[in-house]
This record gives sequence, structure tokens and C-alpha cells, in this order.
Amino acid sequence: MSKPVKRVLLTNDDGWRGPGFQVLEEIAHEIAEEVWLVSPDLDQSGVSMSISVHHPLRVHQFEERRFSVSGTPSDCILLGVAELLPAKPDLILSGVNRGANISDSVAYSGTIGGALTGTLLGIPAIALSQAYHSTNPVHWETSRQYGAQLVRELLERSWPEDCAMNINFPALAPEDVRGVAICRPQRGSIGGVKIERREDTRGVPYYWLGFKRQSERIIGRETDVGALRDGLIALSPVRFERGIADSWHIDTDQLSDRLGINTDDRDDVPASEPSIDH
Repeated sequence: MSKPVKRVLLTNDDGWRGPGFQVLEEIAHEIAEEVWLVSPDLDQSGVSMSISVHHPLRVHQFEERRFSVSGTPSDCILLGVAELLPAKPDLILSGVNRGANISDSVAYSGTIGGALTGTLLGIPAIALSQAYHSTNPVHWETSRQYGAQLVRELLERSWPEDCAMNINFPALAPEDVRGVAICRPQRGSIGGVKIERREDTRGVPYYWLGFKRQSERIIGRETDVGALRDGLIALSPVRFERGIADSWHIDTDQLSDRLGINTDDRDDVPASEPSIDH
């Protein structure tokens, strides 16, 4: 079977030593002629799309086309595309994450952050995650069995270029998977914040942050949680664009008036300086 991708760039947020990254590499070799790995050297879970701007990044090449970076998944994608690879990759794969990236956690996920960074650079990107139950072993064989063919099918059908594709495999053995669903993240799985206060050896306090989960409140196969609960592979297109201006409106002229802004002399001629520093 021919390979649909010439060059693929891989990253994750669990660090390059994790078993999920090994599965991702196997998937990539089935669909791409060249496989490049640029991954954080340590666990970067929960960093979303953050990049390192307050300290330099260190890069270690440990094999041909394999690099580790002292930064986030987004750092890895930026370095890979702009510096480490000989040419722009045709596809970015991020994962395979140990644990589902669903519901409210989508906003925090470094796995999805890496994929969305690729989307910002105009590169098709897919995030992959393997759901599991804490009382059972992780079914890596499920993402291993279905991952490559699913990526092939998505590339053949394509998806909107302003989206990254978020794939979650259910916490089941491959033979127990019941199908595939197009679904969406659903707000509501976070029920609160957990703060654990401790003290170091000098008596100075420090804190561990976490969430109280309540995913049982999310129902419906149209949601990613519901799809996984029903034994389906959950496909969720996600965007970095979180604006709602197309669905939420107020009278801005009235608002300007309430703020004391005179709009009588306003015209639609753009400003002479088109650039904005940010």
C-alpha cells in the first residue's frame, strides 16, 4: 500500500520516552515516507498552546530525525517546522496521549495544543489520545490497530483547514470497539478545583492543582464523552478560534455612546499603520 504523506512531524506532551509516542511512531511509519520526531524531554501535560518566551530552549538530537526539546509541544512544532526539518512537513501528528482529551480538558491539553500550533502554520494536524480506566491496563493496541488507517481515511476525505482533528480511542480492546462518531467537546466535566497545600523542609507552602471531575454528567453520543462511553472512536474537529462574534451581538453604537465616544466622524477608511505589535 502506498504512503499518502511524504514528511510527517510528530510531537506529544507526555515526553518522548512514553509508550504512546512509540505507538504514534508506528502509526506514522505506516502512512509517511519520512518520520521526524520533535518531542518535549519531560512531561508537559496541561500546557495547552503555551510557548517558552522567558527562557532559552535546549535541543538534543539523539538519533537521525529524532530530537528532544526542553519546552512545550508548541515549542517543538515551531522549532521543528522553522529550524530542524529540511522542509515544511505535510502532516503533524500529536500523541498518542495516555488518557482521553475530551470535554473541558481540550482547552488545557498540550497534545491538542501541539496540533493546533501546526494548524496556525497552515499544516494539517491530528491529535490522538487513548482513553483508559485507572483500574485496567491502557489498551495501546486499540490506537495501534486503528490509528494508521483512520489517519489515511481522514486525509483522503480532508477536513476544514482551520481545524485540527482530535481523535480519542475508547478504553476497550480493539475487537470491542463499536464504530466511529463525529462529535464535539462538551463543557461540564469539571466540577471544581482541587488545591492541595503542602510545606517544604523550610516550612514554605507550595500547592498542587487539580480538578474535580464529573464526566458522568455529560450524556449524548454527539459529545466526545458520550461517544467514548458507547465504545466509539470519537472524532472532534477543534479550532484555536474561540470567538463567538458570529452568534452574539449588541448595539455597538449605543455602547460607544454610553462610553462617551463620538462615532459621528467615524469612517471605514483603515488606519494608515496596518501592523499591530503583539
